[in-house]
Amino acid sequence: MDVNASTSLKNLSLSDLLAFGLNDVAYLKPATINGQDVFAIHAADGSQLALVASREIGVAAMVEHDLEPVALH
Repeated sequence: MDVNASTSLKNLSLSDLLAFGLNDVAYLKPATINGQDVFAIHAADGSQLALVASREIGVAAMVEHDLEPVALH
């Protein structure tokens, strides 16, 4: 990361930080709905976007909608 980018990130406001990546990244989270195991697609802010039957379908849906799938640990 160059110095300018590092400085810019350090100067983000709280609202900018909360919105960072909101329209760019998403993650999958296992869920159980009505007794059925599914995967929920979530935006960077944690809001649920969709429910899908499998991890593979979830990743494909994210890519189709120009979202970068990210792994959470």
